[in-house]
Amino acid sequence: MGVPGPCPGSPGRPDAPVLSREEVDRALARLGAEYEAIETSLLALQDHAGRRLLEGADLAGTTKERWAAAERAITVLWSLFDTYTAALEAARELRARRRWPSPDDLAELTRLLHGDEVAVPGAAPEDGSPGGGPARPGERLSLETLVERMNGLYARSLDVIVAADAVWSALPARIDLLSAELQRTRSLAHSVGVRPGEHPAGDDLERITGELARLRAQVIADPLAFWVSSATGSSAPGGGRPDTGRYDRAARALEDVRREIAAVLDVRQDAEQRLMQLRDVLSRADRTLTEARQARGEVLAKIAASEVPAVSGPSTALHEQLAAAAEYRRRAQWHRLSPLLDSLEERAEDELHRARESLTAVTAPLAVRAELRGRLDAYKAKLARHGMADDPLLTERYDVARRMLWSAPCDLRAAEHAVWRYQQAAAEALVPPQREERGDS
Repeated sequence: MGVPGPCPGSPGRPDAPVLSREEVDRALARLGAEYEAIETSLLALQDHAGRRLLEGADLAGTTKERWAAAERAITVLWSLFDTYTAALEAARELRARRRWPSPDDLAELTRLLHGDEVAVPGAAPEDGSPGGGPARPGERLSLETLVERMNGLYARSLDVIVAADAVWSALPARIDLLSAELQRTRSLAHSVGVRPGEHPAGDDLERITGELARLRAQVIADPLAFWVSSATGSSAPGGGRPDTGRYDRAARALEDVRREIAAVLDVRQDAEQRLMQLRDVLSRADRTLTEARQARGEVLAKIAASEVPAVSGPSTALHEQLAAAAEYRRRAQWHRLSPLLDSLEERAEDELHRARESLTAVTAPLAVRAELRGRLDAYKAKLARHGMADDPLLTERYDVARRMLWSAPCDLRAAEHAVWRYQQAAAEALVPPQREERGDS
């Protein structure tokens, strides 16, 4: 709906110049075009899908209040349009009486077209807003002012309809799609044991379900509560956008739950392999600890005066938790199995590392004895290559060291000292005799 352009004569000015025949014809043509535009806009408003939805909806809150005001404004708008139609028809009939209107006709036409001659209904809001108060009794307006008032009523009524329709077009469909995705996620979650009260993701699904149900009901009943007016301050009807903040938060929360369930599904897929690997790691740890205990007995029997650390038994707690993990898998309690497997894998590797360190610590004296034996035999072989195997001193010291290293229990300190004495004697024997220095020439 548009406002007619300026024309000679101003409303409320009795001294305004009388229009000529040509000016009257142009004004009538302009008002006729305005009439067509107004009628088209009103019919479109009457048939607007958003209006039909508002009329049939059980509204609440802001939307209920604004739509009630808009309905009153639309009723007044049609009444004003009827008044405008009658005034325009009266002017057209007066102009149609004569091809060449008389001065009195022109004065009357000027008064009809530009004077405050149109009596408006008493229910017309004074400020043109749907919620404005009634017009003053007997108020009279010019056709131009009447059009401005209709434009204001139309714009404000259309703003309510367009905004509500935009919210209803945007949010309920998206909420329904998200709800359908939520139902699929709930079914999948139930299949892997993610249920309310048993897993945090199950509780999250319950909260999201309730939030979507509340959100949809509120959007249907009060769409204007979810409308954000344009920040630019545009006065055009429908200037703004639907507020999707609550929907977006629910969508993000559902995506987080889906990732959690995907992690649980991954656990279900490779649970058996991970359990087998855990059993293997703990079995190796147990065998290593058994070997360490056996080695400790051997060390205590064969090595004298040696500090041998104690060896602990297998971890009972780990084996109990492994049995619990197997039971979770048997019962398809994947949400409980997932964190337990993560913890067990780390602790099982620590247990194997601890067992290996224990074996290394226990067998350290045997490793020292083996190193001393090897060193003793290596020097004997070296002396044999130099033809010194039968040297009495070397033979004596070799026999002493060998008896210590091959006797049980072995005194490592004494044996190490004996090997050192043999090594020193061998080193001295291998040094070639120094030649006599020649005299000065």
